Amino acid sequence: MSSQLLRRLCLLARPPLSAPGIAVLLLPQLLLLLPVPAAANCPCQDPALCQPIRQRPDFEVFVFHVGGKTWKFYDWSRITTVVLFNNYDSELMCYAHSKGARVVLKGDVSLKKIIDPTFRASWIAQQVNLSKKQYMDGINLDIEQVISRSSPEHNALTSLVKETADTFHREIQGSQVTFDFNWTPKYTGRRYNYFEIANACDFVFVMSYDAHSLIWADCIAGSNAPYVDTLAAYDDYIKMGINPKKLVMGVPWYGYDYTCLTLSEADVCTTAKVPYKKGPCLGAKSHQVTYKTIMKQVNNSISGIRWNKDQQAPYYNYKDSAGHFHQVWYDNPQSISLKAAFIQTRGLRGIGMWNANCLDYSGDAVAKQQTEDMWKALKPKL
Repeated sequence: MSSQLLRRLCLLARPPLSAPGIAVLLLPQLLLLLPVPAAANCPCQDPALCQPIRQRPDFEVFVFHVGGKTWKFYDWSRITTVVLFNNYDSELMCYAHSKGARVVLKGDVSLKKIIDPTFRASWIAQQVNLSKKQYMDGINLDIEQVISRSSPEHNALTSLVKETADTFHREIQGSQVTFDFNWTPKYTGRRYNYFEIANACDFVFVMSYDAHSLIWADCIAGSNAPYVDTLAAYDDYIKMGINPKKLVMGVPWYGYDYTCLTLSEADVCTTAKVPYKKGPCLGAKSHQVTYKTIMKQVNNSISGIRWNKDQQAPYYNYKDSAGHFHQVWYDNPQSISLKAAFIQTRGLRGIGMWNANCLDYSGDAVAKQQTEDMWKALKPKL
């Protein structure tokens, strides 16, 4: 640390005795004055790869990475941003930068804490310095917490996004700040100020999955991301005044396995109803299953791949060792291509997925083709 910077830190840290609280208020400024890593500390063979990515792609392909080394087999000809949802990987950062792709932090924080402006400033400063230390390109705010319009958290969340974007953009040239939206703005649990949040950050990632809710439905298995419902939600966001170029569509690379109470000849899988105040289907037996697992299981199913025209999605049926019927709903290249075509015709900013680790990167010939087809579906030829 230089002597000049040390003197500045000492001056900031020594408020007048008459104002003991100033030290706390200046904590964010103190954090931002901490030295950032020198180029000599760059973990990449080429130090230039530790510079933040500055170019803005015409079409965004937003990727969530949840750990491991599968990233080595991703289709880097398409990727523009990688969100690290697990431990930092300097090798991944160097490789992504060599391909012109950003690598960003995952940001999550308690809504109750961000009501305090001082806490917000301190938290943001910590994220900026972490991003600098790891030679990253910004942050993706994934704050999926319940909020009401009348609560103090409502305005505090909007302020957090604005302040995060302002600070990152000022401190790291070319940095990117994004936010994850629920699949629909009509969800009563998250009454966010969607318009202001979208305007404040570079763009938003709309989590267009987990849309088929069994809470108040007829307890019938269905698509993870029904086509009509998915597209209608984007129109709802746009009607709020949000620029389509601020919206990135998220698609699922996983599905849901439902245990059927009954399975009719028309392929209607009903699940068990349980008495519960939040809804009769809340206890329905289902679990998430990755695309790579689905592709291995479907060949041994009792139905093979079937297509539902109403929901524009594939599904199949199978029987487990205990004799129970199951129905699995998921997305494949066909269903994803339909949604991706809407992105281009409506002028959305791009597409992304949860998550890139869901595919089979083993190198098996069949799996390799299946994986390649899923990546290609993100940008179909119209």
